[in-house]
Amino acid sequence: MKNKWMNFLSGSVKVKVQGKGIERFVNKCLRNGIHIWNVKKQDEHTATFFIFLKDVRAMRVMVRKSGCKLFFIGKSGLPFLGKKMLRNTGFLIGIFLFFALVFLLSNMVWNVRIEGAKPETEYRILKELKQMGVEKGAFQFLLDPPEVIQQKLTDRIETITWVGVELKGTTFYFQVVEKKKPKEPEAVGVRHLVAKKKAVITHMFVEEGQPLVAVHDYVNKGQVLVSGIIGKEGKTKLVPARGKIFGETWYKSTVVLPFDSVFQVYTGKYMEKHYIAIGSFSLPVWGFKKPPFSHYKTENQKRALQFWRWKLPIYYERVIYRENEEVKRSYTWNEALQKAKEMARNELEGKLETDASIVGEKILHATKENGKVKVEIHYQVVENIAIPQPIVQGD
Repeated sequence: MKNKWMNFLSGSVKVKVQGKGIERFVNKCLRNGIHIWNVKKQDEHTATFFIFLKDVRAMRVMVRKSGCKLFFIGKSGLPFLGKKMLRNTGFLIGIFLFFALVFLLSNMVWNVRIEGAKPETEYRILKELKQMGVEKGAFQFLLDPPEVIQQKLTDRIETITWVGVELKGTTFYFQVVEKKKPKEPEAVGVRHLVAKKKAVITHMFVEEGQPLVAVHDYVNKGQVLVSGIIGKEGKTKLVPARGKIFGETWYKSTVVLPFDSVFQVYTGKYMEKHYIAIGSFSLPVWGFKKPPFSHYKTENQKRALQFWRWKLPIYYERVIYRENEEVKRSYTWNEALQKAKEMARNELEGKLETDASIVGEKILHATKENGKVKVEIHYQVVENIAIPQPIVQGD
């Protein structure tokens, strides 16, 4: 098997020798290092055999002194195949272009299917996908990965709860779950409204039930604000108390902020490199220079290429180098105090309900400790303090 491969790679020639003393000629060739095989004697003065292409010149020299005649009657191997292929360049180019075209078409998006969405939602999804470049005719390896597309759609379209993104062959499939409209409020049992914390009542909106407190009253946690028992003695009935009771409550927040801090920010500059990867080997195809940034973060995107319906063990890899820089920030005492107040307020607002409001704040304590400012702030908040408490029959 090894000899066959060597013969093919080196190229071989079938030779016919005619004349007297063929045996002496063959032996002389062997003594001079010319490899000969498959020797067949046709008659007393004729024989055929094979030699390597590289030995043709040496044999021509030797046959002149032997009294024999030399004829080349066949040829095979890679060198002759290469010459034949070069004579058919148009055919080779056609084959290459065919496979290149099939490869490119196999890595394009030819269809986008959306399931589970209403027509208006589907229109919005298609519009967002077009902005992301996901449309018919787009190259798959230039698009974001499916998980990134999924996140962008969820963030940009408020009417969907979840969207599944899957790429099968040349088709993107989107499975959409839309947000459902809020259901009618369920019937609730009879109940009181009680205070969830200490507060001073500021204003009230009672829809159903008997108010037991008034504006400016101070109430404790658990105190009944609106009773679910209405009517006069002997003619009472139980109802589900409804309404909102707003009261002034109090919070205390503590914030510690360093005067000096160091953090990394992106400058907005970036460069890209593109590779064709096979296993652990990567061949660069675009972007050969080193990143011109002294500090940067790397983002890798890797996607398998496919030919027709088959995924190839070849990957398109996109590497993005984003420049970042170190920023040093220093606060004066007043700046640090103002920033700490802003942070404390934002943190508190994140905890409060949407109908709550901060009506007052006061710094209780502000100190410098180990290069940091420590601030304690007292807040006055107006919020709905009413929570339901079921009425147990027999109480």
